[in-house]
Amino acid sequence: MDNEKTLFRMPIALRWRDLDAFNHVNNSNFLTYLEEARIRWFDSLGEEWVTDQVAPLLAAVQMNYRQPIPYPSEVTVELFAERVGNTSVTLGHRIVSEDGAILYADGHVVMVWIERASGRPTPLPDPVRRASAL
Repeated sequence: MDNEKTLFRMPIALRWRDLDAFNHVNNSNFLTYLEEARIRWFDSLGEEWVTDQVAPLLAAVQMNYRQPIPYPSEVTVELFAERVGNTSVTLGHRIVSEDGAILYADGHVVMVWIERASGRPTPLPDPVRRASAL
């Protein structure tokens, strides 16, 4: 992903409640951080990416947990476009230390846009396609 264009960067200050019994960020919270970054990126496009007729679904998640995130910490979520399809976009992600020196996790997600009424795939919204252009 080092050659990928960064689509979005979002800093996150960890919360005490993010910790597990081992005193580091619970693995499930990594996915919550990514979800928040994706929604904020979509909203930052300034155009409709979800409507009453179409919406994105998470079709696949791949996560490599590289090392535990200690508390207290501030991290940054970085998003990248890995693939733009007809009805989907594959977004690469990294969770890194505030200065970018420590990689806590990386991987990707596949988002598929569907028609809400039928549940069938529908073309990727133009704002998402333009913003994700490789």
